[in-house]
Parts: sequence; structure tokens; C-alpha cells
Amino acid sequence: MIALLRTTWALLLGVALIMAGNALQGSLLGLRGSLEGFSSTVMGLVMSGYYVGFLLSSLITPRGVRSVGHVRVFAALAALAAASILVASIYISPHVWFWTRAVTGFCYAGLYVIAESWINDRSTNETRGQLLSIYMVVQFSGLMAGQALLNVANPAGFQLFSLVAIVISLAVVPILLTVKQAPAFAEPTHVSLLQLYRISPLGALGTLGVGMAHSGFFQMGAVFGHKIGLNTAQVSFYMMAAVLGGVALQWPVGRLSDKFDRRRVLTVVTFAAAVIAVAAIVASTVSLTALTIAAFFYAGMSLPMYSLCVAHTNDFLKADQMVAASSTLMLLFGIGAIGGPLAVGALMGTFGPHAYWAYLAVVHALLGLFALYRMTRRAARPIGEQGRFVAMPPNATTVAASMAPHPPGTDRRG
Repeated sequence: MIALLRTTWALLLGVALIMAGNALQGSLLGLRGSLEGFSSTVMGLVMSGYYVGFLLSSLITPRGVRSVGHVRVFAALAALAAASILVASIYISPHVWFWTRAVTGFCYAGLYVIAESWINDRSTNETRGQLLSIYMVVQFSGLMAGQALLNVANPAGFQLFSLVAIVISLAVVPILLTVKQAPAFAEPTHVSLLQLYRISPLGALGTLGVGMAHSGFFQMGAVFGHKIGLNTAQVSFYMMAAVLGGVALQWPVGRLSDKFDRRRVLTVVTFAAAVIAVAAIVASTVSLTALTIAAFFYAGMSLPMYSLCVAHTNDFLKADQMVAASSTLMLLFGIGAIGGPLAVGALMGTFGPHAYWAYLAVVHALLGLFALYRMTRRAARPIGEQGRFVAMPPNATTVAASMAPHPPGTDRRG
């Protein structure tokens, strides 16, 4: 472990700073938009821009890396990401913010892919799984740190926007100063959406639904908090509790999915998330403590679902199909993620802030019903033939998927 950290600490530090900047920016824009009087519908549109850019980057960035190299693309994307948040601080306009969010999503997708390529290059077959686990912890730690930074200054001013730019700029330093050579980089191949659905209907639609839930929850969380009267510190505490819940319960849920039929675990987890989301509506009217407890357990059930969907899909893939399939899963997640803030914003604008949790409850309940339906369509997979659950980052790329230990190959379909 020590030897592994000695060779990767600078890269991991850079990733943590990247995640902190991303988390701070998302909550900051949500709070500032509400303070400026932007409607929930408008903020949903603004926040969806991130995933529009994220999807475009997954198609364009690999070409740029092949043309000019990792280091130049990484530095250019970091500079562009820092500039975009500064533009957002100057022009307080939903139209401008949508495009700055799209630019941010474009840059971050590329930053993740390149950083993960370097981290993957530092690992071996023996350490790859261990490094992926460390990478997960680093990512969640960065997310929590970003939420904590929300308390450094008043979101009504320009200081927090500048802080985001500073954090992103600092993230580049340890990475670029320690990278000695560019790793091998191949443009990802794809499994078609139809082919992936035929391989694993639950994995495909589950990933789409998880994208809708995750983006709705995190991108609109600060907006929801402001609408129910939380101050900046309380919004920060609420969002940090959610991230902590995702960290704390990711591995226990994963271990259960290795010991039992993964579809059953996924079904129980998604229904639990739906029930907790309903309870959160009541909790938000009781106290901040009750709300943060609900957020902790909701995220603890919801966040592992992406990893569960990936693991379930991998159970029906050959080893050499995993990376290609992960690219398509990322596409599905991104499509769902674009719709999440849009739907939450529109519902909150029509029915009030508690539609935020109602939306999450409905999405998870529908996923649970589809999982129950799928269990009537084919027999359970023998437990011994299931691949091992691997916790995946919330913004997992094809590179992160390649770091995961491959499960036993199979060409079984269903």
C-alpha cells in the first residue's frame, strides 16, 4: 500500500482537487442561482448543461489526445475549466451559465479520462483493484471537501467562484510535475445500445435511471436546500452527509451483491432508496438533523446502484467486452443525467421544493418494478458465476472500468 501511494500520491492529490472544484462549483451555482431569483425550472436547465458537455467530451477528447498528447490536452482543459467558472462570476445569466456548465462538463470528462489513464499506467495487474478502491476514496473525499469549501465565503459574492478556479488550477500542478511519460491511449470502442440492452436489460435501463437519479439529486440539491430555507452552512452539511453515506455503504452493499443474486440486492436497494426519499419529504419539515440522516441513507442506497448495474452487466459479458460496454453504459448514464436536473427543476417549479424527493422516489420505485419484472424473465445466475463487485466512481469513465478486475468471461445473454 505504501509503495503504491508513493508512486501515485501526486496524481491522487490532483484528482482530489479536481473533484473538490467540481463539487464546490455545482453547489455554488445552485445556491447563487436561487439567491438571484432564478426559477427551479431555469436552474434545472442550467445544471443539465454539465452533462451535455460531458457527453460531447467523451466523443471529442480522445481525438485531441491522439493529436497533441495527454499533457497539452490536460493543461488546456484545466485552463478552460478555470476560465469558465470565472466567466460565470462575471455574467450572472442563465444563458451564460448553461454554456459555462457545458464547458465545465466537457473539460471535466477529459480531465477524468486523462488522469485515470495516468493512474492506470502506474498500476499492475496485482495492484489495479486496490488502486481503484483508493481512487474511489479520493474522489469521495474531494466531493466532501468541495461541499465544505462552500462555507469559506458568501455565495452572493465572487470569492467562491474565484476559489473554484484556484482549486482547479492547483490540481494541475502535482499531476503535470510528476508525469514523466504519456501512457498508451486508445479511443474507446462501443457496444451498441441495442446490443447492450439485449445483453442486460436491467443493467442498461438501470444505468439510465441511475443517471436520472444521481444528477437530479446532486445538481439540484443546493437549489432544494435554499428553497426550503437552509442557509449556506446547512446546505453544505446536508450535501456532505449524502456523500458520506455513499462512501459508508458502497462496500457493504457490494459485498451483499457478491453473496446473493445481484438482481435481488439491486431491487432491495432501489426500493429502499425510494422509501427513504419519501421519508425525506417528512424529514425536511421536521429538522435539519432528520433531513441529513435521510440524505445519508438515501445516498447510501442510491450511489452504489451505478456499480451494481455495471457489475450486473459485466456478469453477462466476455472479459474483452467490458471496456467497450462501459463506454455505452457511460453514454446511457449521461443521457439520463441530462434529463435529471431538467425533470427535477420543472417539477419543483410546478409543485414546490418537495417534488425534488418525490421525483427521486418515483425513479427508484420504477427501477425496482423493472427489476422485479426482469426476475420473471430469466432464472437467477448461480452465485459462483457472478463477477466480483467493484465500487466505481460516480463519474466512471472507460479507463476506470479497465482498472476493475475482470469477472469470469461468458457469452450468456438474457
